[in-house]
Amino acid sequence: MRRAALLLTSCVALSLLSSSRAARQRQDLRCGACRALVDEMEWAISQVDPKKWIQTGSFRINPDGSQSVREVPLARSEGNLLDLMESVCERMQDYGERPDPSTNRKTYVRIKSRGGEALDLSEAPLDTRVTASLKFACETIVEHHEDEIIEFFAHEAENVKDKLCSKRTDLCDHALKMSHDEL
Repeated sequence: MRRAALLLTSCVALSLLSSSRAARQRQDLRCGACRALVDEMEWAISQVDPKKWIQTGSFRINPDGSQSVREVPLARSEGNLLDLMESVCERMQDYGERPDPSTNRKTYVRIKSRGGEALDLSEAPLDTRVTASLKFACETIVEHHEDEIIEFFAHEAENVKDKLCSKRTDLCDHALKMSHDEL
């Protein structure tokens, strides 16, 4: 009887440990996908000519004869941001998984250069299961947080990773402890 109780206690402890580990891995994946999404969006925005502007607002004439039109940089316009979000998750195939030696948590790093050449894969090998999971997590984030993503990239320029991934969406519980250069 005592042996059975000890065995049951061990099984419960092992089950809790494995479910805790799985929850942490899901958290790491969601956080990594959010941070990679921010990196990819920032890079794509930087590729748009900063001299290009677009008119937004209503083109209807108000009773006083004015229009509610304003000019915004094309790179940060809602239309451009929506276009960028349609393809941003495809770029998750350029990322690999790397365990952080100090925390033993998973981080995600770019393993292909923007030009398509392979980078050093010794610390983050190419794994199609990882890239598929990262892509799915990215798509889920875009689906659930599209408005927040648009809002942040249209108006914010600094610390978007921390503001969006940690404070606004709560996808990263440890992002503030991570270096901005890690991802």
